Amino acid sequence: MTEIRKVGVVGCGLMGSGIAQVAGMAGYETVVREVSRELLDRGWAAIERSLGKFLEKGEITSAQRTETLARLKPTLAPADLADCDLVIEAIVENLEQKKELFAELDKIVKSGAILASNTSSLSIAELAAATRRAPRFLGLHFFNPVPLMKLVEIVKTVATEPEVVQLGLDFARRLGKTPILTRDRAGFIVNRLLVPYLLDAVRALEEGFGTIEDIDQGMKLGCNHPMGPLTLLDFVGIDTTLAIAESLFNEYREKRFAPPPLLRRMVMAGMFGRKSGKGFYDYSDPRNPKVNTLLQSAA
Repeated sequence: MTEIRKVGVVGCGLMGSGIAQVAGMAGYETVVREVSRELLDRGWAAIERSLGKFLEKGEITSAQRTETLARLKPTLAPADLADCDLVIEAIVENLEQKKELFAELDKIVKSGAILASNTSSLSIAELAAATRRAPRFLGLHFFNPVPLMKLVEIVKTVATEPEVVQLGLDFARRLGKTPILTRDRAGFIVNRLLVPYLLDAVRALEEGFGTIEDIDQGMKLGCNHPMGPLTLLDFVGIDTTLAIAESLFNEYREKRFAPPPLLRRMVMAGMFGRKSGKGFYDYSDPRNPKVNTLLQSAA
């Protein structure tokens, strides 16, 4: 195989729906698979909303919106992925579930097709080991929200064929993204640098260096960041960040990657950030988030 013509995306959640959308917008026939009708319908609605925003802003035409949706095929059947040239996994950040999925995909997807994971922190080589096609396996790490964020990390393992790496780079560019190439180490480039910064912000709160607002304002105004680290944690997801931090710590065994106690306790309490309605901020009114005062006393 020297060209990617048909794309499969497994998972139609926040990341999967975005990946499917940009693939469809780039002209690829795209199959997007979920495990339940409810999740598939929710993901499809997210794609329609996102395309509607592009239309409102004049970034696409009504015809382009219609054409994009026509290229997308939502399905519950794994067999519909069989003739895809590239299948991208975008399910929950759980190693065993991903390995189980890739073992299944390896049996279904045609010989010569590429399998890829959108994982943000797990070992690509370990995921590839669940298949019989490690040379045709790589990481394609997109960033949230996928339709707006320009970066894709292309992750090669010690076994990934150079042709497959090049196909991954070319695919990302055709989606209108900027690819960067990295090796298969936990966190890759972005999260290896970003996560310690986020964890240090939580430690600063725990140790009383400042309030939630002060820490966020300090980094926004002092470093000209678009948002503070605690706001960013809520956006990324407290549970997601905890999973990434645990993966990084397991790989490197360095204190800077160790999750702070407060982060773990927030996850235990169901405070995942924006998606759960409460994190470092309370999103009862999403347009006007307020500081989560419960944490001011718990920190």
